Amino acid sequence: LSQLPGWSVRPDGSIVIATGNDDALGLYRCTPYNSYGTAGESRPTRVLLKDPPTFTVRPKEEYFQEVGRELVIPCAAHGDPPPTITWLKVGSVGKSSAQVDGNSSLVLHPLIKEQHGVWECTATNRVASVTTATSVHVLGTSPHAVTNVSVLPLLLAANISWEPGFDGGYFQRFSVWYTPLVKHPPRAHHDWMSLSVPAGAQHLLVENLQPDTSYQFSVLAQNKLGSGPFSQIVTSVPRGFPVTTVPPEPPAMTVHVFLSPPRALTANETVRGVLLRWDPPAPSPVALSGYALELRQDKGGWEVLERSIPGTDTQVLVPGLIKDAFYEFRLVAFAGSYISDPSNTVNVSTAGMEVYPSRTQLPELLPQPVLAGVIGGICFLSVAVIFSTMAACIMNRRRAARIRKRRQDPPLVFSP
Repeated sequence: LSQLPGWSVRPDGSIVIATGNDDALGLYRCTPYNSYGTAGESRPTRVLLKDPPTFTVRPKEEYFQEVGRELVIPCAAHGDPPPTITWLKVGSVGKSSAQVDGNSSLVLHPLIKEQHGVWECTATNRVASVTTATSVHVLGTSPHAVTNVSVLPLLLAANISWEPGFDGGYFQRFSVWYTPLVKHPPRAHHDWMSLSVPAGAQHLLVENLQPDTSYQFSVLAQNKLGSGPFSQIVTSVPRGFPVTTVPPEPPAMTVHVFLSPPRALTANETVRGVLLRWDPPAPSPVALSGYALELRQDKGGWEVLERSIPGTDTQVLVPGLIKDAFYEFRLVAFAGSYISDPSNTVNVSTAGMEVYPSRTQLPELLPQPVLAGVIGGICFLSVAVIFSTMAACIMNRRRAARIRKRRQDPPLVFSP
């Protein structure tokens, strides 16, 4: 072994071959012995040289494609034995909807918003596994949620910063939403407040906050196609003036109120659209403020359709859905500064329905002044027709009376 560079024997009798080459090929036997001799050779073992996977075709670093279209990303490798190719989206939970063709290429058809992100191609055989990655950018969608939201508590203020998500191919703007967590709200209806963020900024200073009060913060991204999902909610307590000897109550222990979601959500098709009905949540110590309606189309991401449904309503009309599409709806209840879990989800398919495209936002019905004008016009026309008919009847009766009187009067006789 001393004549073979990189070869050595360990104290336990194992052979270490630092660099595998043709010299290592062949049959090997091990013979143990001591001062009394040996019991014989071991069974022979054969050393074979195999090649780890090597990529022959690598995907590009980035791909940009419109939503709904097809995207094919190539990936190929060779080795001995031949490797198998697998694709996986980084950060995905469960099995993805991607397909792989006969050439081991990733096929995304139709391309959806949720397939945006980093994809990994892995080649594996008995020797080793190698991986390469590429980024897929899905264009023509609403923005993705912002990430890494952080809140820096200041004196009667808080500085909120975040990292923007992908903009969907359009310019996006941000708004910061916040609400206090208090035991006794100062008014019956306590909603979230929002502040617009200057264009291009990734942080915002929220001032005039109450000291030693827990606040919830969230960031919303929007572009020309609509709103993306809200970011994760971050709770923080702004700094106040020097505290007393009594320590403040921990924010997580200030209040424990469980708000149940809306119940028994159903959907029915009407001539004006899809009518959603539900039952209110179970009674809560905090008065119910309202509801927010969320939807997603064709298994896409959830979006807020209407965030100001009154708490006294138990139904809402959704007109103008896109034809030949699949929708899912769910409700979220607000009570004071608390948000419930989503209700049960109802499915609506517009295949064959007489609907027409409209905006993603819920359109309003006719304004009351316009509706009053239409009703007034109809009433005026009805009254005019009635008066015209009565006048015609009276004229016909008078005319008939004059004719009968002429017939009944005796003719005048003149004598010479």
